[in-house]
Amino acid sequence: MARVQPILSIRNLSKTYAGGFQALKDVSLDIERGEIFALLGPNGAGKTTLISIVCGLVNPTAGSASVDGYDIGRDYRETRFRIGLVPQEFPVETFETVTKTLAFSRGLFGRPPNSAHVEKVLKSLSLWDKRDEKIIALSGGMKRRVLIAKALAHEPTLLFLDEPTAGVDVELRKDMWRVVESLREDGCTVILTTHYIEEAEQLADRVGVINHGELILVEDKDRLMREMGKKELTLSLSASLDTVPAALGKHGLSLADEGSKLVYTYDTQSERTGITALLADLNAEGIHFSDLETKQSSLEEIFVDLVRKPEAG
Repeated sequence: MARVQPILSIRNLSKTYAGGFQALKDVSLDIERGEIFALLGPNGAGKTTLISIVCGLVNPTAGSASVDGYDIGRDYRETRFRIGLVPQEFPVETFETVTKTLAFSRGLFGRPPNSAHVEKVLKSLSLWDKRDEKIIALSGGMKRRVLIAKALAHEPTLLFLDEPTAGVDVELRKDMWRVVESLREDGCTVILTTHYIEEAEQLADRVGVINHGELILVEDKDRLMREMGKKELTLSLSASLDTVPAALGKHGLSLADEGSKLVYTYDTQSERTGITALLADLNAEGIHFSDLETKQSSLEEIFVDLVRKPEAG
């Protein structure tokens, strides 16, 4: 069975700026149709540079990228037509109404007027009742929605969301998550960068981690958490300890809550977790516990571990 062509294919992409700073180093990546892909990385890692190159805003130093089989350099108009970009800032026509802004955006991409599509986009983003308001009068959260609506006005098949919920409150952030999920249901492929790790954990099918311009990992989110995640077993002690007894040193235990808890970290993929041996050794030392709980590593903890590894090496 023939493999379906990725909607975005990036090959050996590099970017070195005039001052000598290398923002991207030999990045290769395929994005499948209909997926939500989260690109994670600290500030300055290369996320925005990568997006800017694919969107035709920055020229690469080396490498290539194609959207729907069209080269981003050679077939600029074809690729740009297929891409929607929601930047972090608010470059919108602040004195225009919401509806006129979307109509203008459609026209920029050569799309004919389509009031039904504009209405659908505005309703999906809870902007329909704001359609005749000037953007300058809207709240920050509503302006963020207008940015997404503007990017969707010309019916792109690939949408970039650069920090889509930066600076919005938790309630609006979760509302925006629902919007992103609905975009995928409408057949749009979404690539998002975010500093909110729980955003990637909630939304993404796959996760890419970029650091110092290098793509250090691309993995299915659930598999990443399963294979790289660790579990913590926390034992609430019947009597507090000042130090971990030497006889328990091999278990790598740590004390928490002023010695009232013992924390044991173990690999979920190992054949043996070591818990049985730990409990036997605790009993031999006369250490008793009143309660225990387990906790799976979050994507944030995995991410922090990943970006620290190159520095450690």
